[in-house]
Amino acid sequence: MYKIVRKTALNPTVTRMDIEAPLIARKAKPGQFIILRVDADGERIPLTVAGYDREKGTVTIIFQIVGATTEKLNHLNEGECLHDFVGPLGVPTHVDGLKKVCVVGGGVGCAIALPIAQELHRLGAEVTSIAGFRSRDLVILEDEFKACSDRFTLMTDDGSWGEQGNVTVPLKKLLESGERFDEVIAIGPLIMMKFVCLATKEYDQKTVVSMNPIMVDGTGMCGGCRLTVGGETKFACVDGPDFDGHAVDFDEAMSRARSYAPFERRAREEACNLFKKEVQ
Repeated sequence: MYKIVRKTALNPTVTRMDIEAPLIARKAKPGQFIILRVDADGERIPLTVAGYDREKGTVTIIFQIVGATTEKLNHLNEGECLHDFVGPLGVPTHVDGLKKVCVVGGGVGCAIALPIAQELHRLGAEVTSIAGFRSRDLVILEDEFKACSDRFTLMTDDGSWGEQGNVTVPLKKLLESGERFDEVIAIGPLIMMKFVCLATKEYDQKTVVSMNPIMVDGTGMCGGCRLTVGGETKFACVDGPDFDGHAVDFDEAMSRARSYAPFERRAREEACNLFKKEVQ
């Protein structure tokens, strides 16, 4: 059993938890993920490692409440335990040798982007970070990004905090001015990553994206996380989650993701109704 040692609400729909998992904390690296189950009858869901403390033996996860399992997970409190917490899984983000990097995060994808920016900063790279959100009330990890970035730009769609616009606006300005990076690393909603890649392709700027499709086993056996990359089938859980953004078939990935949406909505509604009955 894996104890929740800290729980923090980052905004109305995003929660951070520190989980007691010393073996995973010892091995985890930025870009990797874990698969958890809330209880013995629960579904397996992947969550990217948002941080770790090797001395304390804890792993940080940050999740958005979007489906039944994240709804159940959010109802757990400090001192309670998860049934399964397996990892680290996936290939760590390549950071060695990078000297100048632009890290672009969108929404809860910033939870994945932050440990990568922190590791690059620790290694002495020049880090430019861009974070985008729909509005001020959804902003997370702003101070943490500022602490590990040489330059940081925060964007909101409605202009309620930072600058108005999406993340491609400051990115295009940098590229148009002649800035070049060893890599642009983009993590967020599929549509955001697609448009980041369209923007960087024009300048032949190497771009890496983190793909987080539906997963079941996390070992490449189920095929649920398959993607088309460069015309070939890849599995996000074992081949990724990082891929060449200019080679990813984003339209296919978005189509597959939408096919699960109705099921996820129904499952969350059932979970919410169950919790309401328990409270009554």
